[in-house]
Amino acid sequence: MRVAKAHAYGNDFIYLRYADAGEGDPVALARHICHRGTGLGADGLILFDEHPDGATMRLINSDGSPSEVSGNGVRGLAALLAYERGMASGHLRIHTDAGEKTLDLLATECGYRFLFKAHMGQVRDVRDVRLEIAGLGRVHAVRLNIGNPQCVVLVDDLDPGILPVLGPALQVHPEFPEGVNVEIAHAESRDRVRILIWERGCGPTLSSGTGSCASAISARHRGLVDGDVDVVAPGGSQRVVMRDDDVWLTGWADVVAMATWIP
Repeated sequence: MRVAKAHAYGNDFIYLRYADAGEGDPVALARHICHRGTGLGADGLILFDEHPDGATMRLINSDGSPSEVSGNGVRGLAALLAYERGMASGHLRIHTDAGEKTLDLLATECGYRFLFKAHMGQVRDVRDVRLEIAGLGRVHAVRLNIGNPQCVVLVDDLDPGILPVLGPALQVHPEFPEGVNVEIAHAESRDRVRILIWERGCGPTLSSGTGSCASAISARHRGLVDGDVDVVAPGGSQRVVMRDDDVWLTGWADVVAMATWIP
């Protein structure tokens, strides 16, 4: 089974064409191939069909659960297509369960590293919520949808110790019956936000494209930042541009392996 691996700031994915996937259970395959001890290791599996101007994809998290979209996963797929096609510039369209994402290739490095600006679409349902959480009391957060559900807790001090407590608690909170991606965010300045991420379906991650967008949107919602923001996760910094309800995300993605998977 021919597969590829790419990552964006440490948020990594396995890529597999539908034609190469066979007739097996894709959920079981995702759990197996993404396992970091006995598989290739990744935050998720992306199945895709290629077409002339891009691809259509489906994302399955490492625990086997479905996800509508991943900003970093979309960019990784675009990087794989650009790598295979020898692109140095141009545009790609990636169709996801959260709609079409258009990407402009801005730069390349070393033949396997690609900088894209992606139109992530419109943010929806941005609102403040106050959530009761056992052991933590009432948490003031911002919930929204940027193709997938997000919950952002804005704090004055980014304490890493709160993430493994708050992340799992919000995953099972009644406010989010389908689960949620969680970010702990601190606005360091009018154009810079630092975040920690607990992603639905895989737990703590080094980076998140949609989580970066959600954190910038939430900070703007609270009046802490303006329209162009650098969002810094443990894996690196991405640029989020907000114009009214439209959001663009700029960052690198690296193709790291083309391999034969032996199930």
